[in-house]
Amino acid sequence: MDGSVRSRASRLRVQSVKGDTFRYRQDLLAVEEPMEIRLVFPRMEEPVSISVTMRTPGNDFELAAGFLFTEGILKTPEAIHRITYCTDPEVDGEQRYNIVNVFLRSETDFDPAQLKRHFYTTSSCGVCGKASLEAIRVRNVPKIRADWTVPASVIHGMGERLRAEQDVFEKTGGLHAAGWFTPRGELLAIREDVGRHNAVDKLLGYAFLERKCPLSDGILMVSGRASFEIMQKAAVAGVPMVVAVSAPSSLAREVAREFGITLIGFARDNRFNIYTGTERIQISPPPSGKAVSSKIR
Repeated sequence: MDGSVRSRASRLRVQSVKGDTFRYRQDLLAVEEPMEIRLVFPRMEEPVSISVTMRTPGNDFELAAGFLFTEGILKTPEAIHRITYCTDPEVDGEQRYNIVNVFLRSETDFDPAQLKRHFYTTSSCGVCGKASLEAIRVRNVPKIRADWTVPASVIHGMGERLRAEQDVFEKTGGLHAAGWFTPRGELLAIREDVGRHNAVDKLLGYAFLERKCPLSDGILMVSGRASFEIMQKAAVAGVPMVVAVSAPSSLAREVAREFGITLIGFARDNRFNIYTGTERIQISPPPSGKAVSSKIR
């Protein structure tokens, strides 16, 4: 089922206030529930809990696969035997859909001890930016090379197309989105979630399971800001261009610069800022042929 038929929006009665008056009306809220990702290996005595994340139900198997891929735990989809919800009879029926088991194939070359080493080196608690970048380098993530270019007009139109396809956001106003576009601006896939990182993991998990990675032939757009975590996931998936509706962080820019990713921020209202990789964007010069100086937001 992959959580696709579970409710992603909850209906309730609220008091709506305007000025000094109020009225009762029906409202929809985006559903937020915990999801535990468990890894199951034939030589393990019991499943190993990898992560617990707060997410919007739907595309749960893609979320699990995307997280394991972008965190460097799984390299290829062939390592996965199957993905299921929890079938433990001791777990309450509804809660079983908040636990996802990822079963690895017996021939997979996997050392359970690497999990402890992995999460120690990638933990963001008390780790400086330099150490965070080093955690990506030691995974031998290659620099991304893509020689195609995109007209500025394509970037201008992406935000509107992404918003138009946000089904649950349209109802609740409370979800982030991650979209995959062609260099011509065609939207191929979109995923939504209360967490922007989860939306990206769902989208990249879809590509990973469909054997479409590395994603060297398109553009990742996110509805919020571009953080270090999102850029790390993009680098692992081989994404050459990331477009964010809001601002990038300084460390996100460092990841983009080091791994050859074109990073664009504030892509809304027919404008955007280019932070790295300007060579992939086709921009017409000002009529005078001279550079125009303006304050960058």
